[in-house]
Amino acid sequence: MKKIFLLGIILFLVSGCTNIKESNINTLINETIKSNINTTNINRNGYKYYLPKGLSIKSSKTYNEILTNHKYMLYLYIDIVSYNNKTNFSYTINSNAYYSKSIENGSNKGYIEINKYKNDKYLIEIMYNYAKIEVIVLLSDIKEIVTYASTILSSITYNDNVIEKYLSSNVYDSAEEDFDIFKIVGSDNFLQFTEEEDNQDEVKDPDYIN
Repeated sequence: MKKIFLLGIILFLVSGCTNIKESNINTLINETIKSNINTTNINRNGYKYYLPKGLSIKSSKTYNEILTNHKYMLYLYIDIVSYNNKTNFSYTINSNAYYSKSIENGSNKGYIEINKYKNDKYLIEIMYNYAKIEVIVLLSDIKEIVTYASTILSSITYNDNVIEKYLSSNVYDSAEEDFDIFKIVGSDNFLQFTEEEDNQDEVKDPDYIN
């Protein structure tokens, strides 16, 4: 049964056709995170990840990207400081949220929290594997976007040597260290932070692989 479900997710990511909307959020998260995706098609400085078909990269900065499916913007942040320090993390379930769940798979931990935003939209926050995605969507699109986001986060792999060299060099901007994805929960502060950074210096992605 699990293999059949994972095949369905793969078909969704490849062709956009599956019964994702018939599954519940809990099942989507559990099966996607635990599928241990080992395919990547985007390479960055110190990390790489799998960008599902249907998404493209609007802009890319150091450890900070904006992805889009031409309807929504997914804000991705890679916390290399927490990764390098192997920061421990715990999450308290938010009973007031539309959806709230801690995520754990082996040594990787995180959470997903969905809150009512405004204008009939919902703010999705998913933090896992020392990275975070935030996106604001309509209720009808939550499951699709959750699948995209959890697939990306679970596919991220890090290059320890590159990260250690980058953090110890003068190239590293200490301003990035001030934003801690482990402390920002239940708000759109991260999304606003990313938008401000992007507006200051947007860089179109040079190496998106179709």
